[in-house]
Parts: sequence; C-alpha cells; structure tokens
Amino acid sequence: MDARSVSHGSTASAVGSLVVDEYAHDGPRISIPRPELQLVVRCGPTADQGLDVHASGARQTVHRKFIRGGQWSVTARLRLGSPRAVVGVTASAMAGRIVALEDLWGDAAARRLRDRLATAREPTEAAKLLKRALTERCALGTERHAQTQLALAAADRLGSANVDVVAAELGVSPRHLRRIFRETVGLSPKAFAKLTRFHRALRLARGDSRWSWASIAAAAGYYDQAHLIADFHALAQATPRALLRELQAAPGTSHDLAP
Repeated sequence: MDARSVSHGSTASAVGSLVVDEYAHDGPRISIPRPELQLVVRCGPTADQGLDVHASGARQTVHRKFIRGGQWSVTARLRLGSPRAVVGVTASAMAGRIVALEDLWGDAAARRLRDRLATAREPTEAAKLLKRALTERCALGTERHAQTQLALAAADRLGSANVDVVAAELGVSPRHLRRIFRETVGLSPKAFAKLTRFHRALRLARGDSRWSWASIAAAAGYYDQAHLIADFHALAQATPRALLRELQAAPGTSHDLAP
C-alpha cells in the first residue's frame, strides 16, 4: 500500500498540526492513541456521500483497521485546551468518542465546510481549507479560562512528575487538578502521563535502533523496562518490539508522534 503523510505547522491557536494521508492500495493501518481531539476529513469510497467530517476524542489504546485504496484523509489535531472553542463541547465530553461534525456544529455549518472541501483539487488543498475553517471557528471563542491555563500548566509537568507533586507546584489540591484536567483534556492526569511516556518511548525506539529497551525506558520516564512493557501491553496489546514491527509493516500508518 502506498501512503503519504505530510505534517503542516499551523498559525491557528487551536490547531497543533495537520496530517494528510493518501492510500493508493488496500492495506492495514495502525492509529496510535493521542490525547488531542482530532477533526478528520475522509474522501473516498467508504466516506458518507464520498466526503465526510467527524471529530475524534482522546483515546487510550491503539486502533487497528483495514483501509480501502483510492481514498485520502486530512486530520487536524487540536491543541490541548482548544476543543470547546472549535467543536462546542468539552474534551471530557468527547473522550473515546467519534462524532459526526453535523452533531457538533449543526447541519448548516457542517454542510458549508463540506461544500468548501468538495472544491479541493488535491488533499493538501483540502488541508488548507480545513485549517482556515478551524481558524475562523476558533476566532469566535479565543478567551482562555483560568482552568484551561491550569490544565495546560499541569500537562507540561506530568511527563516527569506525578499528580500530587504537580498539584503542589501549581498551588491546588490533587482532587481539584484531576477534575479540571479531565474536563479540559479529556483524560485523567495519570492516563495523560501514560500516553506521554508511550510517545516518548516510540520516538526513541524509532529514532535510533542502537538504544536498548532498558535505556529507552529510563529516558522516557518509566520506572524500569518491565514498566515500559506493561504500558505497551495496556495501550497497544503488543510488546514494544511487536508494535514496532507492525508499524513498519503498515506503510499507511501516520507516523507523526509529536505530543
């Protein structure tokens, strides 16, 4: 299967990245779990009426599926704390869910976006149109609330410290931080930290084959190699080595693992 993934930086405050995937042939795909909410445009034979748009909330496990050839997709990954401004609901309300854009924006607004996207001559043009639409949407609600700032400050720290330590640093109770973080990000602080370590380990493993798994575990923030293996089993239902082999054998996988 031929596939192409292209990441684009974004000037929109809500959009962290845009990824374009094109599939020439049938084949497997592995989707790595991410904490961000994503807006996904699909164009091809399996999409509703040939082109559809949906939002996907934070996920905690690897998702495997079979992709039909002759289609492409554009994925806009929102920055943490941005979902309410873009889709109109909290990250916690979207966690683990896939929702059609019509159910979030309403039929008229979703139809306007689909009509725009239908004019695109190629996927990269559709990515630019999606970025522009999300920029316009975000401009309607750019005010950042105190609880969003608190959650984002916690997210920066959770990769290297537990929730009790982070709460103390930020001057709030662990219980308050857990509640605010889940509502804003869509995951508990513990689940977010788990995904952060997982992404670090994958980046290190894919970046230099000379690293041992014990060294990767230490660098990624695990207690030890057994801790790393346990997390991979929980998130990917596979050993670290098996997941890497699976990723290498599935060219249609999106490899943008940036947090």
